[in-house]
Amino acid sequence: MESLGELMSQMKSPQLRRRSEELKARLLNEPLVRDLCIRHPELGEEHLLRGMAKLYQYVNDSRHCANCPGLDQCPNDFPGHFTKLTVEDSGAGTQLIDRQVPCPKQLRFERELSIKKRIHSFYVDERALEQGYDEVEIMSKDSVRAPAVSQVFRYINETKESGLQTRGLYLEGHFGTGKTFLMSYLLHELAKEGYSGVIVYMPEFVEDLKSMMQDSQKLKEMTEIMKQADLLIFDDIGAENLNPWARDHVLGSILNYRMNRKPTFYTSNYSLNVLEKHLSFTSKDGEEMHKGQRLMDRIAPFVDVVPVGGSNKRGRV
Repeated sequence: MESLGELMSQMKSPQLRRRSEELKARLLNEPLVRDLCIRHPELGEEHLLRGMAKLYQYVNDSRHCANCPGLDQCPNDFPGHFTKLTVEDSGAGTQLIDRQVPCPKQLRFERELSIKKRIHSFYVDERALEQGYDEVEIMSKDSVRAPAVSQVFRYINETKESGLQTRGLYLEGHFGTGKTFLMSYLLHELAKEGYSGVIVYMPEFVEDLKSMMQDSQKLKEMTEIMKQADLLIFDDIGAENLNPWARDHVLGSILNYRMNRKPTFYTSNYSLNVLEKHLSFTSKDGEEMHKGQRLMDRIAPFVDVVPVGGSNKRGRV
């Protein structure tokens, strides 16, 4: 359909006036316009003529939406939105009112964006957080890990029904069994309920702490985010190369604040007993059993252990 604005601006020419009349006739004969008239018999010809520009936009947007090329290539004047027409009776009589309304794809995009804004990730592969999630596929991926999947699902549902809990989960299992994926799924599902979340890849976090010793403001901001988040996940704990400062003053401070307040989650290749031995040893001071035990007193009593079985899926399509 030709641009109504272009034709209406060139009305001096008899030929163009004729083309404008043809355009008007085609527009009034559009199925969408005819349907509008059937639903609103109070619409007279004078109303339609006054609202020609609105009708044109309405039909044009609807045609684009029927052949949608995707949100990123939306051809409508207001991308991600379409013109919705309503007939309203105001003090000035019957009027055609046009509004720009977000389409389902735009609404889905806005919802996903709001979910992502609730989640902070530090040193974690963003693909784990951005991929789509299918509950049936997650459950059927590996029957050996089905009990762990069921427990994560149950935790999500209980939080949705009863609110934020103080206990978290400790996912324990071999490399590549999907522990990080399950925790990312938990974050995503509960972010949809309005909860904020943080996931931290421990080996790189502890390594980066060395540089943050000289940047107290950055360290304060990062640890504050971890303390205040509704959900905090320490991914691959036990794989980091600890030093006393990172263990006692950073990790210990975060866990001390969160215990009995908000749930903390962990993924690890270690059992809790083996993790305690790992936390007791630092590259600087060697083995300090009491300090490892002190940190474990802020972990073990506040988690339910979830063994994650199955085969290594890394690198598989």
